[in-house]
Amino acid sequence: MPAVKVQLARRFSERAFGLIFRPPPASGEALAFDRCAAVHTCFMRYAIDVVFVDAQQQVLRISAGLAPWRMAWCRGAKRVLELRSGEAARLGLAPGQRLQLC
Repeated sequence: MPAVKVQLARRFSERAFGLIFRPPPASGEALAFDRCAAVHTCFMRYAIDVVFVDAQQQVLRISAGLAPWRMAWCRGAKRVLELRSGEAARLGLAPGQRLQLC
């Protein structure tokens, strides 16, 4: 079970802007959005990996290398993780896998 260190976006501004004004997350780290099933990369300066998970932290879908000015969504997702582009593959993430979030 891959371990990913997450920073939870809690405040309105963190949820609204996500990684827009931040550098890409470090290897093994992600920005997480609870109660979320869709993200956009409008105004982003770099591509990201987006991992959609359910309430049991099971990976439902991965949008790898989501380029700027795109959207991604997943029916049934309860949390979304935004990772550095290529990080989902490096961690060996795949649909059906359970994550250990810390």
